[in-house]
Amino acid sequence: MPIVTLERSQRPSRRATSLALLAPVIALPLLLSACASTDDDMNLASYVESVEPADALYNQGLANLEAGRLSEASKKFEAVDRQHPYSEYARRSMVMGAFTQYRQGNYQEAINAAQRYVQLYPSDPEAAYAQYIVGLSYWRQIKDVTQDQSDARRTVEAMEAVVQRWPESEYVEDANAKIRYARDQLAGKEMQVGRYYLERREYVAAVKRFRTVVEQYGNTRHVEEALARLTEAYYAMGLASEAQTAAAVLGHNYPDSQWYADSYALLQSGGLEPRENAGSWISRAGAAILGS
Repeated sequence: MPIVTLERSQRPSRRATSLALLAPVIALPLLLSACASTDDDMNLASYVESVEPADALYNQGLANLEAGRLSEASKKFEAVDRQHPYSEYARRSMVMGAFTQYRQGNYQEAINAAQRYVQLYPSDPEAAYAQYIVGLSYWRQIKDVTQDQSDARRTVEAMEAVVQRWPESEYVEDANAKIRYARDQLAGKEMQVGRYYLERREYVAAVKRFRTVVEQYGNTRHVEEALARLTEAYYAMGLASEAQTAAAVLGHNYPDSQWYADSYALLQSGGLEPRENAGSWISRAGAAILGS
């Protein structure tokens, strides 16, 4: 059988061959683009269809919250804020969303949402509640006194804002209780560090910590021990007058305290007894303790 050959004019050119090979490659992005466009249209249509009335979303959020479906409640409140940002329901959803985040243990999210509410609506009646949520979120994160007490300090700041800015609100009583707890934690931290220095005979550093407790946290349960530790530290440093004053102030404020009995015994072992020096900072702090 004769071999059939193509004349040069009948053979496909190299350019035609390359174009033929590239055609599927060129067509693929066009096809993908068309698909993407279709997907975008579908997603847009889906979003438009998912928009619901503000009141319906808000009530769904409340229903989910009451039923304990906190994650679903959060989504509904967020949807109100996103889809109806200038509505009355968006304002309500903002504070309810903060509360829902708090209930879920998402404390930073709760703080952010509540602080945003206070900034946007400072004169609104619910602003006190939003600020209270900020304080609660910090309070829930307070750690043991052996650890950092930044959240205790932030609790005091947030709850003091509730008390000072909204003194007639229903949250003031609990805000004050949280302040007392947080201040006690801060004093406890100072005591822990002070004891550390005292055990290592770093008396100046120890006195600084105990003095902070007496001067700044005089209404906490730690002040009693702080005065006893000051007696001990000053006595070890040879500052008899300050040691005697610390013991005297301790005796005036807590006469039946075991800490006072121990301080008295310590001074007696050195031939001393409690005696107040009116010019000492301890005496001035003691007057404040009596007045608190």
